[in-house]
Amino acid sequence: MSASRPLRLIVLCPHFAPDIAPTGVVMTRIVEELARRGHELHVITALPWYREHRVEPGYETKWWSVERTTWGTITRVNPFPGKSKSNIFRRAIGFVLFSVLVGIRGLRAGGNTRVDGVLAMSPPLTLGVTGWLVRVVRGGRLVFNIQDVFPDAAIETGAISNPAIVGLARWLEKFSYRRSDLVVLLSEDLAENVRAKLGRRDRHRVRVIPNFVDTHAITPSTRNNSYRSELGIGEEPVVMYAGNVGYSQSLDLMIAAAKAMPNVIFVINGDGSARPSLQERAQGLSNVRFVDYQPIERLNEVLAAADVHVVPLRKGLAKVSVPSKSYSVLAAGRALLAAIDPGTEIPRLISESGGGVAVAPDDPTLFIGALREMLADRDRLAAMGRGGREWVERHVSPSGVASAYESLFRRATVEDR
Repeated sequence: MSASRPLRLIVLCPHFAPDIAPTGVVMTRIVEELARRGHELHVITALPWYREHRVEPGYETKWWSVERTTWGTITRVNPFPGKSKSNIFRRAIGFVLFSVLVGIRGLRAGGNTRVDGVLAMSPPLTLGVTGWLVRVVRGGRLVFNIQDVFPDAAIETGAISNPAIVGLARWLEKFSYRRSDLVVLLSEDLAENVRAKLGRRDRHRVRVIPNFVDTHAITPSTRNNSYRSELGIGEEPVVMYAGNVGYSQSLDLMIAAAKAMPNVIFVINGDGSARPSLQERAQGLSNVRFVDYQPIERLNEVLAAADVHVVPLRKGLAKVSVPSKSYSVLAAGRALLAAIDPGTEIPRLISESGGGVAVAPDDPTLFIGALREMLADRDRLAAMGRGGREWVERHVSPSGVASAYESLFRRATVEDR
């Protein structure tokens, strides 16, 4: 078997273009980069649903659809979405049903012949079991990509607390890791978390490959753009959070800062289970704007509109999650303020790049103080933006990340000769 021949891969993921979920953006670009290298790929993912947490128009009545591409196929299945993220039991049932459909379609994707590998993404964690079953039937190496370490994040935020459910989730987590040939994490913090769970015998399965940022699609541009105009914002300084508005993010810091800094506009761009309660707390604050998700085509414009972007993560969560939006902010040449556990991936990134400031999580006083200092020095903000942009150009290109994944599967084909 030649090491240079094209690979045949099956990709199992929760989102894929045109869905705008960050994990979908990541996996779409990885697939595109692998396709450019001449590989055959068969993607099994969800029907588009992330924007409104319901299947988008044109797809509602379908259990699945299959699209043929120049590099393989994209099969989209019903994700069984629920409008409320707080209903854990409903979400769990949806994940299981979705994973079963993904598995059924994965067994036949691209025919029923042997493939070189299966690339599965979590969350949902159930896709690890699905990936293992598909690999048992179709062959090759299973590479399990972990975007957030579950159930740790759900336990830390109190989303799940029932001992029986926690025990089942822990068992499923270890089962998925140990059935994978390789488990890929986004940072050394996450990798150490998983290594500790696997124990000495299986620690060798863990690899670190960071998410990428598309430095061609996201570039520094003017802050005075149509997005600002639509929100009725002129020259005022803008502090923005763009992403999922969930309970893992300490977005109450934004509300506290808005009360303390009435001359600054605070924009929360996104949706999620925590948004209604945040909007209640922001009532009467004329300098807080809540904006729905924007089309992916406007990402560069949205990022450019802010002077400072905020990445707030509750205490204890930085070892189970790496907010990939941080890379996009730096690529846009904007300063980053991270309220996150010290000594973890994002504070290290900020220190290396000079692209912002990191403070301890869940501390309004520290957060507001750092924000005041940043906004008081426009030259310093500009220097942070330049430093962040230069860092991402050197370290997290899409081609480099795709090459790293290719090497994981390529090594298996050589070993199997």
